[in-house]
Amino acid sequence: MSPSTDFVPFARPSLGVEEEAAVLEVLRSGWLTTGKVARAFEEEFASYVGVRHALAVNSATSGLHLALEALGVGPGDVVVTSPYTFTSSAAVARHLGAEVRFCDISPTDYTIDPVALRALLDHEPHAKAVIPVHVGGYPCSMDEIRAAARDHGCAVIEDAAHAFPLRLDPGLAGTLGEIGVYSFYATKTITTGEGGMIVTDDDDHAARMSLMRLHGFDREVWDRYTSTKAAWRYGVAEAGFKYNLPDLLAAVGREQLKKAERFLGQRREIARRYLEAFSGDEALEMPPVHPAHAWHLFSLRIRPQLLSIGRDEFIERLTELGVGCSVHFIPLHLMKYWSERYGLKPEDFPRALDTYSRTISLPIWQGMSDVQVGRVIDAVTGLSREARGR
Repeated sequence: MSPSTDFVPFARPSLGVEEEAAVLEVLRSGWLTTGKVARAFEEEFASYVGVRHALAVNSATSGLHLALEALGVGPGDVVVTSPYTFTSSAAVARHLGAEVRFCDISPTDYTIDPVALRALLDHEPHAKAVIPVHVGGYPCSMDEIRAAARDHGCAVIEDAAHAFPLRLDPGLAGTLGEIGVYSFYATKTITTGEGGMIVTDDDDHAARMSLMRLHGFDREVWDRYTSTKAAWRYGVAEAGFKYNLPDLLAAVGREQLKKAERFLGQRREIARRYLEAFSGDEALEMPPVHPAHAWHLFSLRIRPQLLSIGRDEFIERLTELGVGCSVHFIPLHLMKYWSERYGLKPEDFPRALDTYSRTISLPIWQGMSDVQVGRVIDAVTGLSREARGR
């Protein structure tokens, strides 16, 4: 197998003339920061997912921080999440002085194990919030998670950074807990480059997060600069943060939102082709499948006992063959900060460790051509065949 110069990137945003025109309109308006375009994006997003409140922020990390702050999480409290996630899911608890407890993932998928969660909560009297993570667009077991959290007096904040638009029978992932947070980072299913959205049906939580996302001002920036009455006067009601999303990025988000269903269909078709091509290879373990899967990631797992190379070399060889790859995730309990703070060992969360050690995330993004999908398939199947034949 020889490398190709036609490199297939791991991820690439799908942007068109609609996004370009929307950004130009904002540029020419003379108002670049948070204003009427961001408000319109919030209203349209809230309508799309079916909630009372949607608050645009500059990242999903900011959204998770605001969500915990609105719930009153602070020193003496514990936040429970999975180690199989990006560091933001846990770091936001530490920003507020709370402690983190990790719960291993399910034996059947990449999301937090609801049975282990209930057992952990039984012995954690200071738990105040649970943050389940919908990894790669696959849904958490929300009924069981909500029941365990409710029985222990915990709030549920959904980390839905990977999960838009994952639609379950009760509603969209992200709308099933007290608060949900989405990401619009450049690699996500819809993008604003950087950005995120918080959603909730709780009026008090929404008011608190709205206040805290922009310095604790008692007035929006847009109101202060467009009002004809005492436009310069404002008050600071709280020591807030700087987490607002500007109109320039919201303009992109509004156009992306219009394309969300089409994008989802494209990713599902790519996933279908991958599953069809790889399912017959005993050295490759397929990712968990769900009818509502958003397919932000396609993360297959190798069976190293059947191959002459390990996961890391498999990725290196795929890269040489012109296929961009990644790994989702390096579990947090392997990271220096988390392992040292809580005295954690790699074997403390065996399912997360095993999944990490065997997982490869392949390119799956709207706009991939049939040829690019075919090149990924040929590279993976060819490499697997070669590694089994050594």
